Amino acid sequence: MKIWTRKRLFAGLALILGMLMTLTVTTGSRDAALAVDWETNSEHSSAVTSTAVPKQVAIVIDDFGNNMGGTELMMDLEIPITVAVMPFMSTSQRDAEWAFKAGHEVIVHMPMEPFRGKKSWLGPGAVMTDLTDEEIRNKVNAAIDNVPHAIGMNNHMGSKATSDARVVKIVLEVCKERGLFFLDSKTNSRSLVKKTGQELGVPVVENNLFLDDIASKIHVKKQLRKILTHLNEEDRCIAIGHVGISGNHTGTAIRESIPELSKQFEFVKLSSFLPQSQPQP
Repeated sequence: MKIWTRKRLFAGLALILGMLMTLTVTTGSRDAALAVDWETNSEHSSAVTSTAVPKQVAIVIDDFGNNMGGTELMMDLEIPITVAVMPFMSTSQRDAEWAFKAGHEVIVHMPMEPFRGKKSWLGPGAVMTDLTDEEIRNKVNAAIDNVPHAIGMNNHMGSKATSDARVVKIVLEVCKERGLFFLDSKTNSRSLVKKTGQELGVPVVENNLFLDDIASKIHVKKQLRKILTHLNEEDRCIAIGHVGISGNHTGTAIRESIPELSKQFEFVKLSSFLPQSQPQP
């Protein structure tokens, strides 16, 4: 009876020991598998992060060409900007050359007829809706000739002209002939520029945000933060500011915001937003 009891006791101990050894091996294997899985996931996560395309923003500054306030401040910004130069003004050619040498892109800031506003605000050489086809064509060609290094064009004012199918067609035809893209400043929500550009095969991009519709540094910084809101839904944003009355406010706000904003997105040239099917100038 005692011998049988001892045998059962030894057998039970052996069974328990075997179970413990099995549990140790299984747990070790599971932990090893988890360790491998963690490494795999970490490497995958790192790869995704490293290949992610950053959000991009193009800053366009309008109204160069008349030695306006903030001109030097804008030219000295340490980010790429697009300098929109009004033709036939006192410093049009100087500002275009200055921007080009500073590494900025240059476009023609083409005066075009608005629904409202003083005619004197347009400047010389404006495209009006009552002009003949030939007169419009001549004005656009002359404006391009007057702004050195221009690779594109955008509208100065122009709420009326950009909603006139005939006018838009002629302007874009000249742009196509001269190899220029067009930035629609979107002064009119019913603009026909994008639609006509698609029909003619002219590269067209559109403004998303005005930075200085109110001339104060606080407002410009508020608008710069709105870029981040736009980028929550889109990968790219075009924002337009101005030299002139708001020039120093706008330039200072941009300069002070660059360090923080550069952590959120990449400042790029406007031409990088052109449709990929179209050759960049």
